[in-house]
Amino acid sequence: MTRVKSATQPKLSIVFLNYNRLAETRYTLEQLSWLWEQRHDIEVIAIDNGSTDGTKEFLQTQTHWVQVIYLPNNSGIAGYNEGFQQAQGNYLLVLDDDSHPVDHITLDRIIECLDTHPEIGIVACRIESIQGQPLSTWHLPQPDTPGLSMAFVGCGFAIRRSLFEQVGWYPPEFFLYQNEIEVAIRVLCQHYKIYYDPNCRIIHRQSPLGRTHWRRVYYPTRNTIWIIRRYFPLPIAAYLITSRLCFGLIRALQSFELAWYYQAVKEAFFTPIEPQILSPQLRQQLTIFLEENSILHQIFKRLRSRSG
Repeated sequence: MTRVKSATQPKLSIVFLNYNRLAETRYTLEQLSWLWEQRHDIEVIAIDNGSTDGTKEFLQTQTHWVQVIYLPNNSGIAGYNEGFQQAQGNYLLVLDDDSHPVDHITLDRIIECLDTHPEIGIVACRIESIQGQPLSTWHLPQPDTPGLSMAFVGCGFAIRRSLFEQVGWYPPEFFLYQNEIEVAIRVLCQHYKIYYDPNCRIIHRQSPLGRTHWRRVYYPTRNTIWIIRRYFPLPIAAYLITSRLCFGLIRALQSFELAWYYQAVKEAFFTPIEPQILSPQLRQQLTIFLEENSILHQIFKRLRSRSG
């Protein structure tokens, strides 16, 4: 890793992970460079997860302004943790290699919010398309107005570095998907709030590279069941797990990935999990998560949308 020396300690560390998406990494750094050039309170950290497509070589040409960490193999989201640990800022802005902030206003609002509201642990950003339209996701509040949120989207959120370290960074065993929900729950358990600010705007270009069908079957199925087993009591957990098994099976049949579904289910149940059952008050804050993992709720939701 090459460090950029700075006269002042950065307030905000912008951290993103790269893996075999050279074009997206180039574009993201182009967008970040003009922000970095005009500020003295940010740093940019790029982690390469063992890319073989020229991304590593490109990043080597950017070390005059980007702190680069090279990992030998693709370790999934665990690669982020290497960057988080090296970050010098009080706050971390976490991106994907295909996302970037719209402007300086986003950075200013993140810093101001976390500076002036000690009860807020995470700022969830508005995730939008290149055309400026909000991307639909259950992780963020509806309607699109400022307020408390149950969760955040991993391609655009800010978190207190000390808090992230306290809750153990991203869970490396997840590798991919649902890690944001695990972190959100841990943050809520520490009695911090997650605040959604639609004026903190992140463009997500949604590159399809690397998003293979088997990953969308295997990791969401396994990781979601892990979360349910850890935090929810019977009989709620039994119902949610049954629902998640149905959702995973449907996706596996659609994408012809039954072998990966079987592997996900096996690991979901045979991996030891230390229970940390949430209080009723905390479970109430996770109502949207419960609804998203309820097969009856999803059926009624579809019926209402068709009748409406």
